[in-house]
Amino acid sequence: FVNKLQYLARIDRARALTAQTAETDAIRFLVGTQSLKFDNQIHIIDFDDENNVINKSVLLHDAGEIWHISGSPADKAVLTTCYSKTSESRVLTCAAVWRMPPEWESGNHESPDDSSNNPQTLELLCHLDNTAHGSVACVLWEPMGDGKRVISLAENHVLLWDLQESSTKATISSSATLEGKGQLKFTAGKWSPHHNNTQLATANDTAIRGWDLRSMSQIYCIENAHGQLVRDLDFNPNKQYYLASCGDDCKVKFWDVRHINEPVKCLEEHSHWVWSVRYNHSHDQLLLTGSSDSRVILSNMVSISSEPFGHLVDDDELSDNEESQQEDKGKEPLQDSIIATYEEHEDSVYAVEWSAADPWLFASLSYDGRLVINRVPRALKYRILL
Repeated sequence: FVNKLQYLARIDRARALTAQTAETDAIRFLVGTQSLKFDNQIHIIDFDDENNVINKSVLLHDAGEIWHISGSPADKAVLTTCYSKTSESRVLTCAAVWRMPPEWESGNHESPDDSSNNPQTLELLCHLDNTAHGSVACVLWEPMGDGKRVISLAENHVLLWDLQESSTKATISSSATLEGKGQLKFTAGKWSPHHNNTQLATANDTAIRGWDLRSMSQIYCIENAHGQLVRDLDFNPNKQYYLASCGDDCKVKFWDVRHINEPVKCLEEHSHWVWSVRYNHSHDQLLLTGSSDSRVILSNMVSISSEPFGHLVDDDELSDNEESQQEDKGKEPLQDSIIATYEEHEDSVYAVEWSAADPWLFASLSYDGRLVINRVPRALKYRILL
């Protein structure tokens, strides 16, 4: 049985990766290319778990180089991209909402060695027209939402969009602006899955800020959260005040946003910029990070997870003998540790993502267009489950 697989995409460069959030049956990832020579594409990567086979389909993205990609939580055919285009000799990063053509699912699956002869083209639903606000860093879908609300971070603006008429029209329902000295610019953001989807965290320079989306006002600010640029953020899906961040100081930090003076924990396992941090959706002790040191690290952050004493077992399930053993085990929290370091990449790892369909599978993407699919080691999986 193969514990890991590699898929080497035959493309120039890539840095945009997402799991297909609304797809809970198939293990599927979307990769956006950054090619200067060729038409840019979305590669749809399907992993057949039973046969350990990876299939890909290709959709054309004529609009330009893709910097960020995100799938709708409600409709697996709908996605957003942030892409660069030249306008009056300036390069702007724009954002748009797209629909995959219905035909792509029916055929067009190829082995990774084939190139696509006549790929389908994405259908443009609407532009998130932000030319007044400057370049877009990312687009965030409302977590667990109906696919009707997205946020775009454009320069120093937070824009909340309502998508109407089956996503063919987008209007800005509210916005906020980051005030201060200098060239303020958001680098990353995350819409919190807690608090009824009313909160957002953003990164700009070395700071992390929280926003209340009802009043579009700032609710906390962690100044100098990292020694250098903050690259990515992720909320713990099961603990509502917990947030992970990573940046160019090579560190991954964990915050309780009610007490922002000090991080709860800090990891210093990478030797270069950390581009991406992701909590596992089901088991929040599992954390993925990807870095310019070409490595992916899987950590077990059990002490700050929602199950610090391991899997909670119902008393009725235990016999007397087991019960005394369980009590001994239950007193000591499990230790935080690095589970595995993956070194299959030869270039900067810009993105890591957990599968939306299988909590034990994840993908990582490096700049040379290599996508690697790995799984959590089986021994750890059973320790978490049993």
